[in-house]
Amino acid sequence: MLGGALLLTGLASSAWAEPRGGAAGTAAPAATPPAPATDSSLLPVGRAAPDFTATAVSPEAPNGKPVTLSKLRGHFVVLYFYPKDDTPGCTKEACEFRDTWGTLQKKGVHVYGVSTQDVASHKAFADKHHLPFPLIADEKGAVAAAYKVPVFLGMARRITYLIDPEGHIRRVWPSVTPIGHAADVLKTIETK
Repeated sequence: MLGGALLLTGLASSAWAEPRGGAAGTAAPAATPPAPATDSSLLPVGRAAPDFTATAVSPEAPNGKPVTLSKLRGHFVVLYFYPKDDTPGCTKEACEFRDTWGTLQKKGVHVYGVSTQDVASHKAFADKHHLPFPLIADEKGAVAAAYKVPVFLGMARRITYLIDPEGHIRRVWPSVTPIGHAADVLKTIETK
């Protein structure tokens, strides 16, 4: 999400480096985004995936309905966190999941996109790009926090968890490249 990176840089050099009280010309240290997530800072493979109930927007529930992770046992679940609806990288990633949806659905895989935008934003994003899978409105960042996904300036890092049918974390992608990610997730599921 290059545009987001440029936005963060601009904020760090201006709004985040305002002068503090004290000697004239003394500036506060610039705020910097947290370090990229690593395998060790996220939930480990093999751990039980934290259960949650959250509102999800889907073609069947355009105004949102509750989804509970534990009710999806018996299926692989892809929980992919992304920064913001309808931005270039997030759109590419979502559209690739859309384009592999038929194959994922035949394998009984449930895909959930998770970001901090609200139901209305998710509905507009899903409608515009014909997304067939649910988007979770994690407005307060509770799901992100449960999965140790960093949120900076209101946007979640691009991180994916694959949860197995028994409810355990099977794989973690701590740094996702949007293009090709859905194919990589599908390949991982096919080799399990």
